[in-house]
Parts: sequence; C-alpha cells; structure tokens
Amino acid sequence: MKRSYAVSLVVATILACLFLFRIEAASVLDPGVRGGTPAAGGPLRGLTAGQLALFKLSKTEFQSVEAVADGLGPTMNLNSCVGCHLQPAAGGSSPPINPQVAFATLNGADNVVPSYISLKGPVREARFVTNPDGTPDGGVHALFTIQGRKDAPRNCVLAQPDFETAVNNNNVIFRIPTPTFGAGLIEQIPDTVILNNHASDSTTKRRLGIRGRPNIVLSGSAVSGQANHNGNDGTIARFGWKAQNKSLLLFAGEAYNVEMGITNDLFQTERNEDVDCNSVGTPNDATTTNTLSAIEQFAVFMRFLAPPTPNPSFPGGSKSISNGSSVFSAIGCNQCHTPTLQTGKSTVAALSNQQVNLYSDLLTHDMGTGLADGISQGQAGPREFRTAPLWGLGQRIFFLHDGRTSDLLVAIAQHSSSGSEATTVISNFNALSDSNKQDLLNFLRSL
Repeated sequence: MKRSYAVSLVVATILACLFLFRIEAASVLDPGVRGGTPAAGGPLRGLTAGQLALFKLSKTEFQSVEAVADGLGPTMNLNSCVGCHLQPAAGGSSPPINPQVAFATLNGADNVVPSYISLKGPVREARFVTNPDGTPDGGVHALFTIQGRKDAPRNCVLAQPDFETAVNNNNVIFRIPTPTFGAGLIEQIPDTVILNNHASDSTTKRRLGIRGRPNIVLSGSAVSGQANHNGNDGTIARFGWKAQNKSLLLFAGEAYNVEMGITNDLFQTERNEDVDCNSVGTPNDATTTNTLSAIEQFAVFMRFLAPPTPNPSFPGGSKSISNGSSVFSAIGCNQCHTPTLQTGKSTVAALSNQQVNLYSDLLTHDMGTGLADGISQGQAGPREFRTAPLWGLGQRIFFLHDGRTSDLLVAIAQHSSSGSEATTVISNFNALSDSNKQDLLNFLRSL
C-alpha cells in the first residue's frame, strides 16, 4: 500500500510539474490575427478628386477575374490579383481560404492540386532551385494550366510540371504574396535615404552582426559590369521578397505575366508558346490612346493605397504595446526593421515628403541556412531576403517568404540559424523576461 502510494505520489508530482511546465511554456503567446475592421485597403489621404477616381477605377481592375479570352494562361497560379492579395482587404496578403484549391478545376480544368497547396494554407507560387542538368533555375513554375477548361482551345494539351518529384528531391521552394499597402510611399523613398539609413548606427549594427545591402539591379548595358538578371535601372530595387523589382509598374507587369500568364507591354512573350494553347494575340494587355493598360491600373491602385493603421491599445493594452515598442528597439530589431523612413518629392502631393512607418530598411540581409531558398534574384543571393515591412503585421495570417508558419514566435525563432545576421538579436529576444516577450508580441500584433 505504502509503495503504491509512493508511486502515485511520484506520478502526481511529475504530472503537476508537467502541468506547470505547460503553463510556463504557454505563458508567452502570439495574440493571433487581429480581428475587427480591416486597418488597411483604403486610399491615401490627400488625393485629389481625380486621383481618387483613378484609384477606384484601378481597384476594380485589380479585383477583376480573368478568363482565357482575356489572355489567362496557358499557365498560371490564379486568375486575379485580389485572389492573392486579399487579407485583410484588397491589396493585402494571402487570405484564410486559399482560392487556388477551387481554381485548380474551375471551368472544367484538369489540374491536380499540388501537395503543398491546402485549403487553409497560404497562396503559394513554386520555384525550382535547379534545372535537371544541375544548373541554376530559380524561375516560377506555374501551378496550373488551361487544359480542360471550357474556354480553352479544344486541342490544348498541357501538363502541369512534375511538382511531386521536385518536392521529393528538395528542389522546390515557395513564395507567398507580399502585402502592397503603402507601396506608393515605399516607391517614393529616395535611394539616398535608404543608403544613409544603412550607414547609420554602424557601431551597434557591427556589434549585432547586422550588415545588409541594397539590391541594385542593373540594366544589361550598365558600364559597371555588375551582375544583372532583371530589367531595372541601376538604382535600389525594393519590391518583392528579395527586393528584386524597382517600381510598382514592373512589379505589376511581372505578376500579370508570371502569376496569370497574361502578356503585356512590359512582358510581351507568352510563358508557354504551345500554338494549340494560345488563342489570343500578344500582348494581351496594352495601353491604348483612350485607356490605361491593366498593369498601369494595378500600379496606380498599389501606389495610391494607404498604409495600414496601427491599433494603439489592442492587443494587450496601450502600456504593453508602448513597452513592446521600446523592447523592439532595445534588443536591436529596429536595426533592420527601421521604424520610419521619409519620401522625397513626388508629383503626387499625398506621396511627397511623407513619413513612412514601414518598419523596414528595404535592404537584403543574409538570413542564414534556416531560411535560405537557394534562389538568386538580382544581387540578392540564395540566403538573402529583403527586410519585410512590418506595418499591417497584426492582421496577417502567414509569415516568412514561404508561409511556413502562422505563429509569430515560430517566425521570430526562424530568424536565427547558422550565418543569419539576426542571430544575436534573437538571442537578445530569448533572454527577455516573459512579460517583455509578451509586450513585444503585442506590439507587433498592434501594427
């Protein structure tokens, strides 16, 4: 009896310790996606009546659904801009229900949903790291084709890429949509502002191991002879996961062609030129004497989108958020996620000389082996990514370039791996008290 009691006491003690450990482990939690009214999606303040009308017109185009008659395909990832950029409003990031699942068989299409696409997972594009001969690939391989669609040419036979073999061979990486709120303000930040911020506080950055560099993607005729893979102009690019695109127009044109297969003034060649699957002449989208092209309207919509509005008291209350902001800077997060940059002069008054509270330095940083994707874009190498702007983070669902997590704690931890510039900052985070950690998480979710 005594032995039985002793065993029971030991078991009870162990269970109690495990219970207390569970409480301790769960004492710091990501508050989760901030609910309520979307804190973004509207136009910039200060637009003229004409600019506001153009914003509304362009938003309609951004939300339009494309068909084969519009130039959709022959290969594509989805059929509308807003399908990818919907959370928490048009122009945002990946929504809670992935539209790619339903789109796979829309209108009779024969597509099979790849294993890495799920109904409640992020919208994703896929890139192969290498070609079959071992040379670098890095390009987007569209998930779907128009084969079988009722509006596709009858003789179109076009198989999807062999994604499952690529997955099994660890030869495929993923990207999720970047939010475009406040993109016009980001576009108007002068290169000198980015470079001066890069050079600032050098002693602290050196102590933390933070370097970073701009992705200067040069034109093919640049006399410097530096590497070039994109059609930019030699100044600092700033859009995309690796800051590979300089302007919103280029960003829009590339997405229209790559994500929806629609040719346009900037990208006039079909991504698949099978004659049996192409029924529309190129370019599918072009500027005319009377109207802006679709890509110009996409660019206008993003350019005139207001930045997200932070919540001063939720989650956790204003004191927690205020302390979290202080902790954010104290441990060094602000050395990459620069709280504020400034625009220069613009022909649009609402964009001219404005404070931009983006929480990014717009530089690319070595994020180490844990986040490396094996892909180079412009001068951004296989382990380098642009510092993701944090404004609007409170209403985002998926984090990191491939959407691998919805938990801020996991996303933070993933910043630390062999070779990462963020390792010391993450060590500083890990050394915080639980209350300071929670305040920092509350601050991030308030943005």
